[in-house]
Amino acid sequence: MSLPEMMRAVEISEPGGPEVLKPCTRPLPVPKADEIVIKLAYAGVNRPDALQRAGLYNPPPGASDLPGLEGAGEVVAVGAAVSDWVIGDQVCALLPGGGYAEYVATPAAHALPVPKGMSLEEAACLPETFFTVWSNVFMRGGLQAGERFLVHGGSSGIGTTAIQLARAFGARVFATAGSDEKCKACAGLGAERAINYREEDFVDVAKAEGGMNLILDMVGGNYIPRNIKALAMEGRLVNIAFLQGSKAEVNFAQVMMKRLTLTGSTLRPQSDAAKAKISSALLTKVWPLIEAGQVGPVMDSTYALDDAAKAHAHMESGAHIGKIVLEI
Repeated sequence: MSLPEMMRAVEISEPGGPEVLKPCTRPLPVPKADEIVIKLAYAGVNRPDALQRAGLYNPPPGASDLPGLEGAGEVVAVGAAVSDWVIGDQVCALLPGGGYAEYVATPAAHALPVPKGMSLEEAACLPETFFTVWSNVFMRGGLQAGERFLVHGGSSGIGTTAIQLARAFGARVFATAGSDEKCKACAGLGAERAINYREEDFVDVAKAEGGMNLILDMVGGNYIPRNIKALAMEGRLVNIAFLQGSKAEVNFAQVMMKRLTLTGSTLRPQSDAAKAKISSALLTKVWPLIEAGQVGPVMDSTYALDDAAKAHAHMESGAHIGKIVLEI
């Protein structure tokens, strides 16, 4: 297969709003020894892409400056040290960047087979959210069957994934969302109680249930002290983003009295080895659930690659339920 020298892509012309995303032409990536090059069919659109676009989330050293942290397509080149994949394999992959393009290079260990029976469009929506949820809810948060689990932003890509996985592994799931329609979507995915945060206080709901054992939060700000109140004894709070800011006043007496654990993580800056470990766990523990139809991505909308700015505007409006993808 002879590959072209140049490819279509969408770049960040300068830090700013969705309008700074501009179509461009770039040279094809060349795989390093441990990498594969994927001809992308679809790429997922995620909040970190918008942060990068705004100039608030720089790519790690050596990564592409193009946005895009996940996608699905066909392997078209493999590095000298790669033995897991061959040209022609259909994969979805976590990307260090570069997903808003026709071709992308990524470590081979961060790719996973497209689940049997799943379209490339759906598969492109798996890596970023499933890596994030598995590493934070199960590896870091230690969620166990029977525990009470609360996820904020339940109708987001992260939220819809967290609800399904927590339910599949036997937890009691609670979620917050900002409208009755979004709450209904959360309940349909397996949340036993979806809390419309515009009408109810999640702290009151949590306390009535005996407190939450684990909370996954991407809101931050004034949610942080409220999460601490909502946790049960020995509860754990995992923060993965800060839509309302990363600073809060915390009463550590409550943390001590309830023996709480406050933690959090970001995915992109982690080492290739750490991401490979998450990938391996997903393949053995989660991929069988996807292939059995027990969990899967919730799809919101699909945009053409050149309409990436419209996709970002839609994501930042907060109107979406589930995942937004670009068709490459």
